[in-house]
Amino acid sequence: MPTLPTLLCPQICALLFASLYILCHFIITHFKKHTDFTAGKRAGLCTFTLAVALGAVLLLPFSIISNEVLLSFPQNYYIQWLNGSLIHGLWNLVFLFSNMSLVFLMPFAYFFTESEGFAGSKKGIMARVYETSVVLLLLTLLVLGMVWVASAIVGNDAASRQSLYDLWEYYLPYLYSCISLFGVLLLLLCTPFGLSIMFTVTGKLLVKPRLLEDLDEQLSCTRFEEAAVSHRIPSCWLNLDMEMLWEQFFAIRSKRRKLELRHRASPWQRNLGYPLAMLGLLALTGISVLIVCFHVLELLLDDAAMPRGIQDASLGQVSFSIFGSFGAALQVVLIFYLMVSSVVGFYSSPLFTRLLPERQDTPLTKIIGNCVSLLVLSSALPVFSRTLGITRFDLLGDFGRFNWLGNFYIVFLYNMGFAGLTTLCLVKRVSWAVQAELIRAFGAQQRLPLLGWRVVRRSGNC
Repeated sequence: MPTLPTLLCPQICALLFASLYILCHFIITHFKKHTDFTAGKRAGLCTFTLAVALGAVLLLPFSIISNEVLLSFPQNYYIQWLNGSLIHGLWNLVFLFSNMSLVFLMPFAYFFTESEGFAGSKKGIMARVYETSVVLLLLTLLVLGMVWVASAIVGNDAASRQSLYDLWEYYLPYLYSCISLFGVLLLLLCTPFGLSIMFTVTGKLLVKPRLLEDLDEQLSCTRFEEAAVSHRIPSCWLNLDMEMLWEQFFAIRSKRRKLELRHRASPWQRNLGYPLAMLGLLALTGISVLIVCFHVLELLLDDAAMPRGIQDASLGQVSFSIFGSFGAALQVVLIFYLMVSSVVGFYSSPLFTRLLPERQDTPLTKIIGNCVSLLVLSSALPVFSRTLGITRFDLLGDFGRFNWLGNFYIVFLYNMGFAGLTTLCLVKRVSWAVQAELIRAFGAQQRLPLLGWRVVRRSGNC
């Protein structure tokens, strides 16, 4: 007879997903165009897909935290609902909804957006639904046929041919295995690039301390130069000179505003905020690389280090980190950090920068592309984290049935690629930043005494 916590699992899963759906509804509404009045149902499909993507991101951290909570409070009555059945059910639901969103819901939403109805049919919503359904059916048959041919080529035995006729047990896991492999490769490329971008963005958002710099003198010289250029503008009568002066004026004014922003910052913010942020990024990146390097050694010495899938979640028995709760918390932080880095790298890459949404001005087709991209990245995050050895939590349900997870060479080369790319980006970014700062600092000391005399000479000429 099932216990009360087991009976409450469907209600808890529904409550968690409803909370994610409401949050994603506000996110979609924040970016969607308000002029698109016919996008209600399709926006609902996008909201569902984004909620699944967010659930996939939270899946592994929630499982790790649940295990540590059960270890700390094994007999607490109020957390009995947090059990293996709930965690296993969440993994299965995320896998199911990810397949539904990628294979059916998002293609339907996109084709419905582009459809107008068959030629000669009466225009309206139902005509567009019929056309979308036919196109989606043809696409499904095409994809299943390609999977059938690929599976027959890879496994040319009687057992493989018999499994080809099982849609649920073979087709969808195999198709999702290919999508997951693509997502994991995309994470491998985007995460190191995103890490380097995050160092640059942190330098732009926070006030950086300057070496050997007199901020008051630079600000006064910049204000004097701005005033001199502004006085020259009315006296110029050539259009070409006027355009050059205006460009110079805007550049000087932008520089002056940046200097004023740094001047208004408190000494604590200027001298402590930026170093702490950079040290935090360096620490998280360095720890990630060290964990992956250690995992590479484990792969060479122990077959148990290979990622594998399990069908039963035994929670509350042993911690998934040798450092206990602290190590588990660090795993959760690293998982979120790598996910944020991959998203930053994805939207900063030249191929996908056009997908970046804009507030209240994002068309529905771009929202669909963003939802699909985020779902591919987030659904590959558990496999990504386990393959790199960031966590010891084994993959539950159908997430552990991916064929390529058992290939030692793929897993080994993947770990080596991540460690090499991340180290290269880290060393390159840090060395360039230090070099540029030293050149700027010593160069500014030599240029500053000449700045006022140069401004005086420029102010006398038009």
